[in-house]
Amino acid sequence: MGRTYFVEEAVGQYLSDLSTKLKPYVTGLLIGQCSPQRDYVIRAVRTPPKEEQKEDSISPSKLASIDEEWITTHASQVSRMLPGGLLVLGVFIIATPELSKDSQNALRKLIFSVEKSLTKRRLWKPAEEEVSDRAALQICSATKKVVCRTYDVQDPKSSAKPADWKYQSALSASWLALDCTVNVNIHIPLLATSPNHDLEKNTKTGLNRWSKQIEDSVFLINGQVKDDDTELLEGQKKLRGNTQSSTQFSDVKVLTQLSQGSSHRSTATVQVCSASINLKGAVKCRAYIHNNKPKVKEAIQALKRDIINTLSDRCEILFEDLIINEGPHRKNFEREYHVLPQRLFVPVAGSSVMLSDYKFGDETAGEIQERFVEMLDQSVQAEDIHIGEEINT
Repeated sequence: MGRTYFVEEAVGQYLSDLSTKLKPYVTGLLIGQCSPQRDYVIRAVRTPPKEEQKEDSISPSKLASIDEEWITTHASQVSRMLPGGLLVLGVFIIATPELSKDSQNALRKLIFSVEKSLTKRRLWKPAEEEVSDRAALQICSATKKVVCRTYDVQDPKSSAKPADWKYQSALSASWLALDCTVNVNIHIPLLATSPNHDLEKNTKTGLNRWSKQIEDSVFLINGQVKDDDTELLEGQKKLRGNTQSSTQFSDVKVLTQLSQGSSHRSTATVQVCSASINLKGAVKCRAYIHNNKPKVKEAIQALKRDIINTLSDRCEILFEDLIINEGPHRKNFEREYHVLPQRLFVPVAGSSVMLSDYKFGDETAGEIQERFVEMLDQSVQAEDIHIGEEINT
């Protein structure tokens, strides 16, 4: 029995519009949520055209010309804009009948390269029972025929399995949101013995240690510790009617262990350090979960991942910005202060889910709007940009 994808109706309309506009083929990403019983697709996003294609307004005519690196880079950028619970769960291709024969091979290749690039950036490990199937959606631009198959990305030899693709209206109109603010105070010592202090590498090592702390934390949902296998909404009044987009928020507190219990033997070593990196501040985190009897375990896992992702993504964005502005070979080891970018949220029409992005203090609303159009093919009104955090100087 193959997997079933429940798909927001607006996604069908978006794919239909793309099939009439772009010839001979167009690729893109599918965004949504996997759960043990069923999967949900709430957005599809076409691959942004490259500069030269924008100028000539043409697409290459052969599937062999698909730029794998461009598509995987797009997937990495998009994954930064997804709150907890959402992921790039597949790839689509809309092609003319002449190209349909080669489309499946192209999709298979893309699914594995996209997954590889996303996994490389993650600081968390997937759970054993995690869904590892990813969707390959093929649409014929002439007949509009839709074929959905899945590949198991944990198995490089995986062959295609058939999957159901079912449209549903107001699919994510009343998904549940979990919100928390995590106070971060991470101290990363830099060893005197290391010849050059690679800021990025050392920060990643420190974040890796911190992410394990988050994994081991206790999460209070609306002030209560809940059993992993209970339903998230147990004991809560359910919102009536699901056609209007309305969000049920749960307030979450994260309790991290101050020290390991006596059963853990300490393996502390004394090392001489010549400098350190300190990450401090309050970080706004959010995860969304489907409203089909979700378990507490699913919700907490989604939020844990958002906490870990949002901090590591911000550090990555900062280092990219430093390289652009100051070059890769900075030898300045004096005390430096950098402000990590702030998080912001943007609504999705017809959905209770909001997408996310990051902005530096000097970035304008116009630049954020441009990024949403380029990365997510979504126009955003300036008044719809909600800043999640205040900057403390």
